[in-house]
Amino acid sequence: MTYLNTLTYQSELAFIRNSMKLPLLDREEEYALTCSWYYKKDEKALKKLIASYGKLVISIAVRFKHYGLSLSDLIQEGNLGVLHAAQRFSPERDVRFATYAKWWVRAFIQDYILRNWSIVRTGSTTSQKMLFFNLKRLKSQLAHLSDDLMSHEQHHEISQILRVSMNDVAEMEQRLLHNDFSLSMTAVNSDEEWINLLKDERMNPEEENSFIENEQNYHIWIDQAMAVLNPREVYIILKRRLQDPQETLETIGNELGITKERVRQLEVRAVRKMKHFFVSHANEARKSINFLC
Repeated sequence: MTYLNTLTYQSELAFIRNSMKLPLLDREEEYALTCSWYYKKDEKALKKLIASYGKLVISIAVRFKHYGLSLSDLIQEGNLGVLHAAQRFSPERDVRFATYAKWWVRAFIQDYILRNWSIVRTGSTTSQKMLFFNLKRLKSQLAHLSDDLMSHEQHHEISQILRVSMNDVAEMEQRLLHNDFSLSMTAVNSDEEWINLLKDERMNPEEENSFIENEQNYHIWIDQAMAVLNPREVYIILKRRLQDPQETLETIGNELGITKERVRQLEVRAVRKMKHFFVSHANEARKSINFLC
């Protein structure tokens, strides 16, 4: 254990010990403290209220320590939950502050886990949060093999229990089975690190600039070739050659009030005119003629 980890562990242990020594508040004292904070904004009352429920925070945080996060961080988030509860709690509520605070402590700890468990956002919806914190327990009860994928029937059963879709169950199971790993780790059956095996499929800057330049030239030469056509031929080329999906001969014929055979003839004539233009400018426009083939 490193020196830093030792200090963290010692401070964590000291906080737990101090919290466990503090007595629980009875109803009258709890009511007095919540009134002092709610009506007078007495910070001493707030501090005592938060400190007195350190036991509550610790007991809830311990239940979530198997998610691989520091217990001290979970406790800190739980304390923020108590603070948030105190800011929202009214002494006139017909409920103990401890009961009210418990739900906020749990919510803050769970949100912290979801933010830090993976670099990929997990549990962004209510059903996903429910699955994240309940799937492993239900899976072990149904499958008895927490490391294996569940069957279709088990997905269905859990979806019924939690009232979520089967797709959500299957997706969350895959997420929980595959944790994040460092790109600096050595790949399986290889001496190389993962980062050295990843291939960038994108064009390099030189290829990208060349592609952009070719695209620009393409459009320039197409525009110049289209200039030799009459308006009806331009319309037919646009509909038949320069859009996806292309229009049918029959559709264009109905729009222009001519037969589809006449549309075909006009298209052939327009293509011939453009090819003639490209041939006459072959050295400059060789690439632009490909779309007519």
